[in-house]
Amino acid sequence: MLQLRGLPVVPDPRPSRRARLLETLALSKAEAMLVSHPPNVRYLSGFTGSNALLLVSPKKSVLYTDPRYNFQASAECDCAVKVLTGSTWTDAVKDIARKPISRIALEAARVTHQQWLVASAVFGKKTKLTGVGTLVDRQRMVKSAFEIELIRRSVLLASKVYEKAIRKVKPETTELALAATIDFEMRKLGASGPSFETIVASGEHSGLPHARPRPVQVGRDRLLLVDMGACLDGYASDMTRMAYLGRPTAKATDLHSAVLEAQLAALGMVRAGVQACKVDEAARQSLKKRKLDKAFMHSTGHGLGLEIHEDPRIGRTSADTLEAGMVITIEPGAYLEGYGGVRIEDTILVTETGAEILTPTAKELLVLAS
Repeated sequence: MLQLRGLPVVPDPRPSRRARLLETLALSKAEAMLVSHPPNVRYLSGFTGSNALLLVSPKKSVLYTDPRYNFQASAECDCAVKVLTGSTWTDAVKDIARKPISRIALEAARVTHQQWLVASAVFGKKTKLTGVGTLVDRQRMVKSAFEIELIRRSVLLASKVYEKAIRKVKPETTELALAATIDFEMRKLGASGPSFETIVASGEHSGLPHARPRPVQVGRDRLLLVDMGACLDGYASDMTRMAYLGRPTAKATDLHSAVLEAQLAALGMVRAGVQACKVDEAARQSLKKRKLDKAFMHSTGHGLGLEIHEDPRIGRTSADTLEAGMVITIEPGAYLEGYGGVRIEDTILVTETGAEILTPTAKELLVLAS
């Protein structure tokens, strides 16, 4: 059984996750899989440390780690634990080589070329290697009810912090100071930290989609973009909101209105069975009507969960189809060189009939007195 503070007890999902993985592996004729990507290790075993490998096999799953995590691994994992004193990768592969496994899968997108060579040399002809790409990542796309509740709590925490922090902003507040306040307040409320580096960007700087906060005052009569998220109980949230210090100009309100229309158009497309690229297209077509399609240079959104960026990708070339239980962001933007940019982002839950918006914060341009 599994329980976190304030949530009901639920059956432990880890055994069924590993069983499902093994069923999928059978299609590639692999008997077992060596999982190396930390979020995937956590998803399948419960281990939260920074160094581990997980062997998933029908007979017994084994977590390999180093002496730093001896007590932690035993406390967190529901599978066997082996503590290795040498190279975790090399020693784990040597241990696995002693098991009767004829074909083993590796996360091809996650292992280095050197690690693959080591595994090939140790296994020799006895055990064949198969690369399976992002197999576990794809399994993680659809969240359980328990995971959705964890994300919902992360979203609410982040929104609460934003609403508290943004009201204290003055023209002399620096971007770095506001970002630091947001990060501090998240930790005060129980988050382990931000789910990514908090973005605070004012004026022309807001025209950079992934701007980094500077020791520069946010100033007066300019746009202020805040993109932030919390990591709570391992699960991420993501939101972006816009503010304006002073009386907004027509240019600022028109830009914000155009992006909000695009976000609502994309949200209106979200439901189970819809291709992710169609959601992206809805946002772009909306901005095209305002002659702002060329000012939108990133994808419309992404999945999130144990990582801030997960499948599915909500972009032009995405081959993903939305399913009920996916948690994604919808975040179109428009960025004008020499002026600034607007992005509006919600974390949402895909349902059979539409999109449940998890982010409660109002999306109107927030006007702050200067």
